Amino acid sequence: MPQGTRVVDDVRVITQQFQKAVERSRQLESMVTRLETRVRELEASLRARDARIKELEARGTSASPSHQHAGSVPAVASLDSSPITSEPELEETLKRLITKIAMILQAEKCVFLLHDPRTMELFAHRPAFGLTDEQLRAFRIPDARGVTGAVFQTGQPLVVHDMASDERAERWIVEVLQARNAATVPLTIEKRDDQGRVTDRKIIGVLHVFDKRYGGQFGEEDLHLLGVLSRNAAAVIANAKLLFEVIEEKNKMAATIESLSAGLVLVGTDGRVMLMNASAGAVLGLEGHAHIGKPFAEVIANDQVKEMLRLALAANQEVSQAELTLTFADPGSGQEHEAVFQIQTALVRGTDSGDLIGVALVFNDISEICSLERMKSAFLSTISHELNTPLTTIRGFISTLRQDTGGFYDLKTRQEFYQIVDAECERLSRLIGDLLSLSRIESRRRLELTLAPVNIAALAERVVEAQRAYVSKHTLRADLFPGLPPILGDEAKIEQVLINLVSNAIKFSPGGGEVLIQVTPADDGVRVSVRDQGVGIPRDELPRIFERFHRLDNRDKRQTYGCGIGLYLVKHLVEAHGGSVSVESEVEKGSLFSFYLPLRPPAGEE
Repeated sequence: MPQGTRVVDDVRVITQQFQKAVERSRQLESMVTRLETRVRELEASLRARDARIKELEARGTSASPSHQHAGSVPAVASLDSSPITSEPELEETLKRLITKIAMILQAEKCVFLLHDPRTMELFAHRPAFGLTDEQLRAFRIPDARGVTGAVFQTGQPLVVHDMASDERAERWIVEVLQARNAATVPLTIEKRDDQGRVTDRKIIGVLHVFDKRYGGQFGEEDLHLLGVLSRNAAAVIANAKLLFEVIEEKNKMAATIESLSAGLVLVGTDGRVMLMNASAGAVLGLEGHAHIGKPFAEVIANDQVKEMLRLALAANQEVSQAELTLTFADPGSGQEHEAVFQIQTALVRGTDSGDLIGVALVFNDISEICSLERMKSAFLSTISHELNTPLTTIRGFISTLRQDTGGFYDLKTRQEFYQIVDAECERLSRLIGDLLSLSRIESRRRLELTLAPVNIAALAERVVEAQRAYVSKHTLRADLFPGLPPILGDEAKIEQVLINLVSNAIKFSPGGGEVLIQVTPADDGVRVSVRDQGVGIPRDELPRIFERFHRLDNRDKRQTYGCGIGLYLVKHLVEAHGGSVSVESEVEKGSLFSFYLPLRPPAGEE
């Protein structure tokens, strides 16, 4: 897929994600407003009940034991109407609410049970009144058992006057909570239309009160009052939890946008910056969030970026992608460097309304891609030269031999010509083999290995002998550990590895010197090392030495060696055998390339 198309797709995905985040933010604001209204309604209802209790106290009512001690009911602060925006705030609100319920109903214990659809159980939800933390953790009832299950399944409230004798009462409640009597109502969420009619009901749990104070019994009036309070409590719990889900979703979306490697800037229709992630801030040289809400023309210094945003907002359409080269300081090292970015704008519209919200601008760093393209171009130029050189040599000697119709060249000279032609054919064959292996690796196809026992020592000796024929200034020496066991591998590919390493050692030792090949045993396998006395490799080049198309400059002669695929293939061919490759080097002192091969490749390679 072309890079431009991928960038456009990235913009589309990011834009859609941000649209959802904006829409969810609007829903969040609406939800907070509804929640505030619910809390105010609940506050008014509780205040009305407080007023009734005070009225009964003023009359000195003594009709029942439960009212004889009404003056002992502690005063409880009324609920405030501030919106709930966190779990601690929800717990504090519910704590005040559940305390109010217990006091109004004159209950010794009060607890919410919420439904868990995964376990099909009703579990106690913090906070509770009159229960310990240990009792709360253990309070779990199957959603079809006893009084709790009956109220949850039917949605009908129940009063139990004697928990000890009532067969519907859960034994755990009687034995652990030592409850004498109870009133239980469902926690129901109701949805209403514009006329206030109920359009949907959902039961999310139950509300229990236990043990009427002063030896009293819960009655129908208590049950009705508990039902009113439970509906308000259910609305608070459900809306708050939904609010938390929206906040969590929004925070996740914000974290996702912030962590994108691509830079993202969102500008509203009024031309002010609505969002800018860290990557975009680094590209534009901006830190923090002080620029949010300011006109983009004041915040962004680059004229090309400003012009793209201006055109997109003015024309109400996306602006075609463009490449932008910027110079900025690296956050880690502080050093300035150039980077190439592909920039693209996309219109951001509301999911439901379709109204234009703003313009998103995406910076996609394509520096590595551009560098790779340059290396590919250099590779094509180099490989053309590498292919043409042996062909030119072959063509020249063949032409010379064909024109020698008079027998000018003797047999020995002809044999030397044939040897040169053969060597150049071998060189050409190796190069074509490297290209075929590269093609297989680049297409992510698995390298096929023809496995057979391989005598590494003998193979190394053969490669050294073959390379000696092409050198005059170098001394090639093999140091072979005696009695090495054969390994299971692809002999042709291992030979390709050895030839690449030895020819590299010769190539990067223009002044001659010794090239030493060592074969030694190592950890259920063998290790092969090729050491030269050449120009060496700079420290900063070592991490990239096995990358494709990477070539090392001979700074003394301003010459670049090879076509940049030899060591890349060495790494992949060794790893295909389950081995590993490493390099040590020091400038002007030479290099040491080593690779390890196990006696048998991993099972997946066989």
